[in-house]
Amino acid sequence: MSVLENNSSDEDRGRVLEPLTDPRAEVRRSLGILFDDGSVVEMRAFGPSGDILSGYYDDHDILARKAWQLDRCGYQVYVTLNEIGPAFSERVLNETVGKVESTTADRDIVRRRWLLVDVDPVRPSGVSSTNEEKREAYLRSKAVRDYLRGLSWPEPVIANSGGGFHLLYPIDLPNDEKSRELVKGFLRALAYKFDDDQVKIDVSVHNASRLIRLYGTRNAKGANTPERPHRRSRILKVPDEVA
Repeated sequence: MSVLENNSSDEDRGRVLEPLTDPRAEVRRSLGILFDDGSVVEMRAFGPSGDILSGYYDDHDILARKAWQLDRCGYQVYVTLNEIGPAFSERVLNETVGKVESTTADRDIVRRRWLLVDVDPVRPSGVSSTNEEKREAYLRSKAVRDYLRGLSWPEPVIANSGGGFHLLYPIDLPNDEKSRELVKGFLRALAYKFDDDQVKIDVSVHNASRLIRLYGTRNAKGANTPERPHRRSRILKVPDEVA
């Protein structure tokens, strides 16, 4: 499978990341790219039996180790994408807990740091992508990236989400109604231009407290079959200004 960075004309647009042999290191590297050291991140993990674990971390080394443990136990591991307010410092225990009473809501985000474009192939709900579906998502992701590049947008962080592809654009916006409508309108405009019966842009990811899969962990939707295999997510490329 080709990935977006396999284009010699792109080599001056950012740093292509070589795969790490240790997935635990992949998880830690992803945290270092997405978040400032010491920033508060919520990790939320969804278990194979339907249980949900959550924890707030400002020690990203501990977060990475716990995420890897949960990944090996079959959990689907996600993290908050945007900046959580300092009022959450009392929740930081650097461990996960069960029977979660409250998790991060939109009102708990103080700044939007990333704009997520989630390009996913159309497929039955709750299953992994086929190789052909994944390729269609790759081609559409490249088209979206090139379109925005032509509009003088900065280069995105490019990630393989397991089922499709993510383009993450660094932004700095307040968490308010104006920003929410701006992001929502932008995603709807992209969907109008690029959606078809094979690939969709997820317009639901506009909310400030959006969770994303923690890159380096496994996307394990449905049964793991040769046609629809489980795949490990990974950040593929980082622009120079982020790297």
